[in-house]
Amino acid sequence: MKILVINAGSSSLKYQLINMEDESVVLKGICERITFSGSLLTQKTSDGREIRIEQDMPTHKEAMELVLKAMLDKENGALKSIDEISAVGHRVLHSGEDFKNSVVIDDEVIRICEKNAVLGPLHMPGNISCIKSCREVMPGVPMVAVFDTTFHSTMPPKAYMYGIPYEVYTEYKVRKYGFHGTSHKFVSEETGKYLGNKNAKMVICHLGNGSSISAVKDGKCMDTSMGFTPLEGLVMGTRSGDIDPAAVDYIREKVGLKPEEVVNYLNKKCGMLGISGLSSDMRDLTDAAEKGNERARLAIEIVAYRVKKYVGSYIAVLGGVDAIVFTGGIGEHSKLVRGLVMEGMEYCGAYLDKKKNDEYSSGTEELNTPDSKVKILVLPTNEELSIARETKNLTL
Repeated sequence: MKILVINAGSSSLKYQLINMEDESVVLKGICERITFSGSLLTQKTSDGREIRIEQDMPTHKEAMELVLKAMLDKENGALKSIDEISAVGHRVLHSGEDFKNSVVIDDEVIRICEKNAVLGPLHMPGNISCIKSCREVMPGVPMVAVFDTTFHSTMPPKAYMYGIPYEVYTEYKVRKYGFHGTSHKFVSEETGKYLGNKNAKMVICHLGNGSSISAVKDGKCMDTSMGFTPLEGLVMGTRSGDIDPAAVDYIREKVGLKPEEVVNYLNKKCGMLGISGLSSDMRDLTDAAEKGNERARLAIEIVAYRVKKYVGSYIAVLGGVDAIVFTGGIGEHSKLVRGLVMEGMEYCGAYLDKKKNDEYSSGTEELNTPDSKVKILVLPTNEELSIARETKNLTL
């Protein structure tokens, strides 16, 4: 059984073909600059064969046609027939409050997604366009929508409600939704397997250019750091994270921003980039900090400090913790950030083995000392595999 996993943006389309018999990646690729001139498809198979197609893709339909062409290429593809694709799993940003789980796509699901597009105006139109295009070029192949928000749908109202008039929630659906759900679901499930306890209390730290933390108990999300949009929560690559709303209007006035420019400013000009004035990439900041750049060092410390605050608050929410788990580009590869986050966490029974932390390279591994009551894990995420598993479960 082969499943095609698609992650579409407004002008891009990433894809992986996964063989579900052994969960291996058969091939992966990306279409870039969809709707723009200079569109490009690049694809690589598991045995190293590559395809590069420079051809305009005015819509996602043309992009999907090129994807099928590349997968079926006699020399460098991996399929003899489209019939080898058993199902397609689409990553969709927002479920609103309409879906609590992944769903098989039909006309009604698309209609609801279109209704919820207002909640994710940057990503949902591309998601929907790709779903429609995929149904056109692959008629008869079952398709599944795997939402980035549904894992967090188990949060209780006290966790997802804001301190605003209740009617604003009921009429306009303003509440915390949370994102990175496919990653948090995958990592929490794999952590439960690793611990031999699917009901364990765990704090999942998905740290990358975009970062979020979730509190998970009995396999369910109790709280998460991102909110109505991915802007809430941690300090990220270019996102400010939590900030006093009154300060936002003050910044707008002093910096000279138009009201419609403020959200873009907080999303694109702030975070690690804004603090350091150098880069939004943790690797660049780490190199600069080692050479004495104080603003780079400050940016790293602020990122780690905010993570520590959320970890501590979520331990309180859970009433204790069995595992603190790091994943994502920064979570998996920055020993400095992991070390700063875990510094002083011994009070809750979490003891970091500094040597293990420094020497970690890849895979799932414990970084705690033998006498630590709390497991400190690095566990690589795999959102595409999570989507493929959901798709398989719904289409078997």
